[in-house]
Amino acid sequence: MIATEPRFEVVAEANDGLDGLNLAKTSKAEVLILDINLPGINGLEVVRRLRANRSGVKVVILTMHNEEEIFNKAMNLEVKGYVLKENAVTEILDCLKRVAAGHHYFTPSMSACLLKRRRRTEALENSSPGLNRLTTGERRILSRVADNRTSREIATEFGISHRTVESHRTNICAKLDLRGCHCLLQFALQHRAEL
Repeated sequence: MIATEPRFEVVAEANDGLDGLNLAKTSKAEVLILDINLPGINGLEVVRRLRANRSGVKVVILTMHNEEEIFNKAMNLEVKGYVLKENAVTEILDCLKRVAAGHHYFTPSMSACLLKRRRRTEALENSSPGLNRLTTGERRILSRVADNRTSREIATEFGISHRTVESHRTNICAKLDLRGCHCLLQFALQHRAEL
C-alpha cells in the first residue's frame, strides 16, 4: 500500500528488531514504521537505541497494542506517530504524510490516553511547580531515571559524561526540592506515566 503511494519510497524492510535497527542506521530512511512485537529486540527498544545514537529518523509505531502503559512508553521515546493495526488501512498513509511533514499523528481511538496523560502531567506540574523549571535535558534525564536507568547508562545513551548526568540529577533534585539518597528515583518511579 505504501509502495503504491507516489510520495513515498520503501527503502528497506526488516524481519526482526536488530535488522530494523541496523537498516534504520544505514538506509537514510526519513520515517521508520515499527511494530512493538518484533523478534529479537522489540520496537520500543529499537527506538530507545536510535535515540541513544541521536538518530533523527521519525518513528511511527504500527501496533495492535491499545494499552495506555505501552502508549505512554512510546510517547516517552518521542515517537511521531502511533497507529493501531485495526486502523492501518485507512490511516497509515495520512499518518506518514503528517509525520513526514514534521507533525504528529495518533490513532483517534488513542486520544483518551493523550488526554489522561496531559491531565496527569498538569496535575503533577501543579503539585511540583519545580517541574516547569527543568530544562529539556533535565527532563530527558528524569524520564530515564523513571526507566530505572543508572547514571552511567544515561551517560552512554546521551553521549555525555557520568559527571554531567550526576550534575543534572543534583539540579533536578534542587528544582524539585527533593532530599535524600534515593528521592529522585522514588519521585521518577512514582510519576513515570506523567514524565
